[in-house]
Amino acid sequence: MQERLQKIIARAGVASRRHAEALITSGQVAVNGRIVTELGTKADAARDHIRVSGKLLRVGPSERETKVYIALHKPDGVVSTLRDPEDRKTIADFLRGLPGRVFPVGRLEYHASGLLLLTNDGELANRIMRAHTLRQTYLCKIDGALTPAEVREAEHRGRVKMARAKGFPKGWWEVKTSGASKDEFRKALISSGHHVDKLRRVAIANIELGPLPPGRYRHVTREEIAAFERLLAKHKSE
Repeated sequence: MQERLQKIIARAGVASRRHAEALITSGQVAVNGRIVTELGTKADAARDHIRVSGKLLRVGPSERETKVYIALHKPDGVVSTLRDPEDRKTIADFLRGLPGRVFPVGRLEYHASGLLLLTNDGELANRIMRAHTLRQTYLCKIDGALTPAEVREAEHRGRVKMARAKGFPKGWWEVKTSGASKDEFRKALISSGHHVDKLRRVAIANIELGPLPPGRYRHVTREEIAAFERLLAKHKSE
């Protein structure tokens, strides 16, 4: 059956559909020995030989492969990709011993830390990437004391909700986002004379980082994924 290449690649668990599109347009995908760069190109996964970054795509076994969902605590100073052209440390350095291959869903900034989801479920990854208003929770260390007016301004401009982080020293805030702009949030703080010194994501919807140490990962439970999918379905219907 003929399907769009990005869908085949995502279903095989190589990358999210968005990342698959980038692989295609950058000339890293070949069908029957011919480099393909057009996003509308279709192929038959059962008949065509599809190579991604030089590796043969094995769609059949991947479709029967058990879906894997990983929560990684990305440390500060680590790139949220599996490879880096500048040879910086990547999240691949912390996934040793993991059976099969997974890819990150979205990214965290280089100097941000915290929860990063990884999976071989291309369809779910694509749904997550389209859910732009999915709630996320961060812990932020902000220099200087914020006045109530400055908090309101940062909340308004960044479309976030802020509260002092319980159990943390002075200067730490819990910031909940929903379709927010972290850039606008930072700009509002900078205009008031404050900076975000540290940024750690601790939750994406119902999936929480918890006590997971930096550089370690855990398998997300079936119950967590089921609840997560219900939230995605609710998000789509709104």
